[in-house]
Amino acid sequence: MSPDVNATARPAARPRVLAVIPARGGSKGVPGKNLAEVAGVPLVVRAVQACRGADTVTDVVVSTDADPIAEAARTAGADAIRRPAAISGDTASSEAAVLHALDAFEELHSLTVDVVLLVQCTSPFLTSSDVESVAAAVATGAADSALTVAPFHGFLWREAADGAGAGVNHDQAVRPRRQDRPQDLLETGAAYAMDAAGFRGARHRFFGRTLPVATDPARVLEIDDSHDLARARLLAPLFTSPQHPHAPNEGPQLP
Repeated sequence: MSPDVNATARPAARPRVLAVIPARGGSKGVPGKNLAEVAGVPLVVRAVQACRGADTVTDVVVSTDADPIAEAARTAGADAIRRPAAISGDTASSEAAVLHALDAFEELHSLTVDVVLLVQCTSPFLTSSDVESVAAAVATGAADSALTVAPFHGFLWREAADGAGAGVNHDQAVRPRRQDRPQDLLETGAAYAMDAAGFRGARHRFFGRTLPVATDPARVLEIDDSHDLARARLLAPLFTSPQHPHAPNEGPQLP
């Protein structure tokens, strides 16, 4: 029997893309860090907003061991998954939190996730387009894993046990111009995407074909201590739309 040329083709099923935001209650560098506010919005809420604004992302969960963080996540429109104490300490890996959240989410909703994201709320200026870029790279099959990066032109040095320095990404005897050097890329630590089945097998965020996705280097900031938080608060007016103060803004609002 010949095919019906007038029949409407059925659209392919939309991939299930789960964004996981790890957010412990404890932090030695900045106590209560994940609820610290930048431009009046808690860091965990900023991360939820960035994920919810990405078209490819279908679900957002916050993995936490703290009730106030869970409440903030739900208020912002994410689900909250309680993280066991065994993977809530200072030495627990982000991968462990993502694997636990992935398993818990699938079991709770009786479905299969195709792509899983790791999104860090310690990157306050992450945008929805950044999240979308890594998510789409994996959801479309262009990569098995993806990460946000920024162009980097610095000369890296490493100090040896005796205090002497050695060049890491350069020969210290040669000082080429920036345009004559290979383009280095800095991992921003903000967003990662992984094929869910591949991630389960590798148990690491980088496997198969890994695609670096460029982001705005002006937005690269990871909050690890109180100085980073203070700097984020000072920079926030440049990256927050006055019309929508609680939404990630794609471009700086320069004076």
